[in-house]
Amino acid sequence: MTGQAVRVLIVDDEPPIRKLLRVGLTAQDFAVSEATNARTAIERMAADKPDIVVLDLGLPDMSGHELLARWRGEGNALPIVILSSRTDEAGIVKALDMGADDYLAKPFGMNELVARLRVALRHRLQTHGEKPIFQTGDLAVDLVKRIVRLGGKEVKLSPKEYDILRLLVQHAGKVLTHKFLLENVWDGLTDVQYLRVYVRQLRQKIETTPDQPRYILTETGVGYRLAEVSPNA
Repeated sequence: MTGQAVRVLIVDDEPPIRKLLRVGLTAQDFAVSEATNARTAIERMAADKPDIVVLDLGLPDMSGHELLARWRGEGNALPIVILSSRTDEAGIVKALDMGADDYLAKPFGMNELVARLRVALRHRLQTHGEKPIFQTGDLAVDLVKRIVRLGGKEVKLSPKEYDILRLLVQHAGKVLTHKFLLENVWDGLTDVQYLRVYVRQLRQKIETTPDQPRYILTETGVGYRLAEVSPNA
């Protein structure tokens, strides 16, 4: 990174996890502050003004969900990446539906965490200055003209397929839960299997190898994410 260091607030009550995060993120030029509970996290949020938060869901004085709800209820749009146990699928989905930007299941790799943080930060910038044409790899989506191109060639999508892709584009790099997609595409009036059918059809049209997608990635048991791919990658 260049310029001013990105300020990250770590909210976790486990000393080994905080140490791992502090050492790993500091080595990647992040400026790290820490909180062991929700009360301290609220104080650090006001005092340190972080750019992004890494939030554990299992805090001793208040659940991570409650803290997340408080911040979002106050209008705080700061990127928040959730840390949770790999078995807490329901907790992860709930946090994403409440406004978390991404998640990482423990145990996790530092390189993956850093990549997720950078994507969340980039997504925040994009939402404040959304471009009419989105590009990832060979896939281009014109959000004004509703035209989709792959390698310069126009791809014809059904209205529902386009609606799914549009939502993924508008939140590129962010995990969108099944519930979020169902509510925004079908007003919630269908089930997740129907969504899977449309995602499969969409992949058939925009993925070179639909069974090994590079654009629409599955977050097992949670939802989908649109990958940000470098051109010709």
